[in-house]
Amino acid sequence: MAGIAAAAVSLGITQLVAAFVGPQSDSRTAVGSSVIDLTPGPVKEWAITTFGTADKLALSILVLAVIAVIAAVAGSMERPRFPIGSAVIVAAGVAGCAAVLSRGGELPMDVVPTVVGTVCGVVVLRLLTSGRFTDTPAEPDASDASDEPDHGRRLSLITLGLLTAGAVSGVVGVVLSRARTSVAGDRDAFALPAVDVAAPPIPPTVQPKGVALPSFITSNDDFYRIDTALTVPQLSRAEWRLKIHGMVDHEVTYRFEDLDRFEVVEKVVTLTCVSNPVGGNLISNARWTGYRVRDLLADSGVHPDADMVLSTSSDGFTAGTPVEALTDRRDALLAVGMNGQPLPTKHGYPARLVVPGLYGYVSATKWVVDLEITRFDKAEAYWTRLGWSPRGPIKTESRIDVPRSGQEVARGPVTFGGVAWAQNRGVKTVEVRIDSPNKQGTWQQAQLGAGYSNDAWRLWSFPWQAEDVGSHKISVRATDNTGTTQTDQRADPVPDGASGWHSVDFAVQ
Repeated sequence: MAGIAAAAVSLGITQLVAAFVGPQSDSRTAVGSSVIDLTPGPVKEWAITTFGTADKLALSILVLAVIAVIAAVAGSMERPRFPIGSAVIVAAGVAGCAAVLSRGGELPMDVVPTVVGTVCGVVVLRLLTSGRFTDTPAEPDASDASDEPDHGRRLSLITLGLLTAGAVSGVVGVVLSRARTSVAGDRDAFALPAVDVAAPPIPPTVQPKGVALPSFITSNDDFYRIDTALTVPQLSRAEWRLKIHGMVDHEVTYRFEDLDRFEVVEKVVTLTCVSNPVGGNLISNARWTGYRVRDLLADSGVHPDADMVLSTSSDGFTAGTPVEALTDRRDALLAVGMNGQPLPTKHGYPARLVVPGLYGYVSATKWVVDLEITRFDKAEAYWTRLGWSPRGPIKTESRIDVPRSGQEVARGPVTFGGVAWAQNRGVKTVEVRIDSPNKQGTWQQAQLGAGYSNDAWRLWSFPWQAEDVGSHKISVRATDNTGTTQTDQRADPVPDGASGWHSVDFAVQ
């Protein structure tokens, strides 16, 4: 417990001091980000598949658990003459300083919080293991033994108090840091530019009736979030710059106010994470407001032999996007608005990329600040280095939302349904098959909600007469507008997206 209390004080003081030095000095975030970067690709994929949008919370809990275990071991090893535990804390502090420097920190101020926290942790550990709170009087009075202090209880209370103080200082540090760096006020003061090219109206018939399906437009709060940012970057419009360089005739750097001279476009686009498993929910649809990327690139003069744009976010994440996907008629956007509001901070405020037809790992860079025009044979992006394919076109896929796995339905008429997608190609048909234990069903056409665009998902429904009591299985497959039907061959998300038919077991009661 002495080691855990020392670690709590060390982390808490570090977080508190970092609130006044700056977010770049936060060793907690630096260490967590370094862990993310050093984690092998398959492990990252497992974490995303297992925890989904809660992957960062799971990582934070895991890091704290590991720190607690190491701290406990350090505490048990600490001796007045042999401060092995203190040496462990110092080593952890050195690792924290290295992590801060590796994330772009600069000496000397950025490592000050970690140094101060490390010193405080060592002092606490030495104090709690020194014996001064457990030593008994040299000549105890046996006749007055009932009045002797409970030294073990005293030590426990002091240890608990220091542990609590460390936790509280850490929480205060987080709150202060967020208050000092938050761009919430900047976002609230931003009014979206007037739209020059509006998205077509969304007809009510996109939403099938009689079945509880996801809304055609996903709300900002419900939109999935998968990225590598352990702490959401806080970048104001005044600080934002977009540099375009590399294989161009001349470099261009845009400030936020420079975007006013470009045409404002509104598009409804469905984004999909490459880690989305068959039947998964890492897919959402929104109305985006922004500027055509091809218009921004035109000023720089892209070389004809360039085939990739390496985009970089303010936190260092990179994505490699084919040049043609950013310059063709699909109208890839530098988005500044989402569903009629400024981009939420966690979704990329003040600006991000939205590229129809490609998985997010090669197209949807948030907090984007740099576009390097290059080639696939010259540069590798973040996920490509970890084994994912370089281009990432979205596969034709479909999902069953109703019924849920294991659901029981009553005999009689029932309506099933779900969603299908094939961005940049569009969904032409959806077919459903319902099997029973003794009979394989035939593929039947589902009813489709109105098709909005090739870049948006399509909702489907299937009315069915439930008669045979017992277990059943429903499967779904989609066909896109090129005539390609989604394959039944199962594939994991790595290296270029999951594939296979989604099936759900249910029962008629």
